[in-house]
Amino acid sequence: MTKLSLRNVTTWIGAIIVLGVLLVGLLAPWITPADPFAQDLNMRMVPPSFMEGGSPDHFLGTDQQGRDYFSRLIYGARISMLIGIATVITSGLIGTTLGVLGGFFGGRVDDVVMFAITTRLSIPLILVALAVVGLIGSSLTVVVLTLGLLLWDRFAVVARSTTMQVRTLDYIAAAWCAGASRAHVLLREVLPNIAHHLVVVSTLEAALAILLEAALSFLGLGVPPPLPSWGLMISEAKDYMFFSPWVIMVPGIALFVLVLGINLLGDGLRDWLGASRDA
Repeated sequence: MTKLSLRNVTTWIGAIIVLGVLLVGLLAPWITPADPFAQDLNMRMVPPSFMEGGSPDHFLGTDQQGRDYFSRLIYGARISMLIGIATVITSGLIGTTLGVLGGFFGGRVDDVVMFAITTRLSIPLILVALAVVGLIGSSLTVVVLTLGLLLWDRFAVVARSTTMQVRTLDYIAAAWCAGASRAHVLLREVLPNIAHHLVVVSTLEAALAILLEAALSFLGLGVPPPLPSWGLMISEAKDYMFFSPWVIMVPGIALFVLVLGINLLGDGLRDWLGASRDA
């Protein structure tokens, strides 16, 4: 009972964090106290308002170009959630399609799918992302497409294995006996019964995509400036971390909290959906 209560608490904490960041990102144009792109070199590296030397006009201070740090942090939430959601949609469509087809039809179709999965798993993810973004150029669209085309393997593996489990069950045989088409069986019988597994994978992939975007932005190959990505904010702050540590701590803590919230929510969904399916 204690474990169940603790799991419920952590799940709700994760859900509140993710929903809060999502709402902040959606409402960013209306809740930011200042223009996140406006520069004021006379107000460079102002500490947060609760620290000595801070300004009441800048709650989290300003960066090296005098831009309001709190406003940039809020807009960074929008970019992080956009990248996480868009990457999950792109990779989910690719991986789920391949996995369901391979697990359902088997034979040569499954051989082709397994070859594609094995090939993808043999490719170093971060190196390919760095190479693609370095060759094509950094932009939000390029980052999303690159991550979406590289993070589909987990969807494919889970979709394939779960499809192989459900394709022999009685309700699939009943659908065949009722004269259902292959498309009907796949879309109305197989896919809804493996969806709870894919939801959990989606949370893991969203967290990974956000971290990878932050890593690319930190290396200067992610979201291009002046867009306020949290990874880019950390990259821009690394030269000042010993003299003004808050400039790297603020986006770092925000990134940590968001990824933690997504993982807590994913763990809770795994337990809840698994229990509901077993019931």
